Amino acid sequence: MPHLPTGDAGAVELDLIPAHLIAPRLRRLAFGAVGVGVVIGLIVGVFTGPGVGSLVAVVIALPTALSALLATRRRMWMSGTVIHTHSGVRTKSVDLADAVSAEMLVRSGRVSQVALKVGDGNRQVTVPLALYTDDGGRELEVLPLRALADGLVSGELAPAVAMSTVLIGQLRCEARGAGLEERPLYRAVRLAREANRIPQTVLTDDEVVGLTE
Repeated sequence: MPHLPTGDAGAVELDLIPAHLIAPRLRRLAFGAVGVGVVIGLIVGVFTGPGVGSLVAVVIALPTALSALLATRRRMWMSGTVIHTHSGVRTKSVDLADAVSAEMLVRSGRVSQVALKVGDGNRQVTVPLALYTDDGGRELEVLPLRALADGLVSGELAPAVAMSTVLIGQLRCEARGAGLEERPLYRAVRLAREANRIPQTVLTDDEVVGLTE
């Protein structure tokens, strides 16, 4: 599993759900896919021969198992103003100081997600900020929120500054233990639901600003 760069003491993890929490489930999914593939391959092999059975087993098991194992290696972190995302195969980086686009994405459903999507004109990264269900949720912790808020104001992009204001508002709510209804990120989900903009929408700049009013 990739780790934060050892030479950068200021690196901040941005993973909303830490890898160690989901890795066991993903490994079980990979092993389960292999098991199903082997069983079906054996059954097919009885009627068509071992060659075809082996091929069927690989076709069934490989995509799911490989995807699950790669997912255990995915990481996201921030060094200074630069966001790095590791997909399990390669690493992509975007410097918030050079951002030319910044959007707040809201996906509404049984599990709703709020995310920051930012690009420098060549690459884009999406940072999940919060997940909500009907009875609670999980939000990005204080340190990564603070790092993102600071990074977003390092450039001159107005939407990025507005996003930073939302994250600062979220931090203030966290500091005083405010309920979900007061938190800007949850208000983004509520806005999308009330406007029936489902399953996914991008908030306008005015809507982003309104989350902290």
